Amino acid sequence: QVHLVESGGGLVQAGGSLRLSCAVSGGTFDAYTMGWFRQAPGKEREFVAYIKWSGGRTNYADSVKGRCIISRDDAKKTVYLQLDSLKPEDTAVYYCAAREFTTGVVPARYDYWGQGTQVTVSS
Repeated sequence: QVHLVESGGGLVQAGGSLRLSCAVSGGTFDAYTMGWFRQAPGKEREFVAYIKWSGGRTNYADSVKGRCIISRDDAKKTVYLQLDSLKPEDTAVYYCAAREFTTGVVPARYDYWGQGTQVTVSS
């Protein structure tokens, strides 16, 4: 069984930074594309970034491009999301997710999900 646990969320002022982490247990971490998604109140869950299972190719949503870096440590079975220059519109619950061997930006295509971590950006 695969478990994902996010951490690192919190309250930050606009312009600040946060580093989210997602620790994975079970499964085969180095076979997974790891994605970050977010969901604001009353809105659909949306793609933020993913990092491919091998070689680490990354992809970012336009809304975070240039302000966000996704990375992974296969030895620690952990994926990270560095968020900089945060804006109030970044406020959301951030989820990490995993899918095996393929990449994608559609939440429904991901097999495993964490419980989420709240990010709140004050103006």
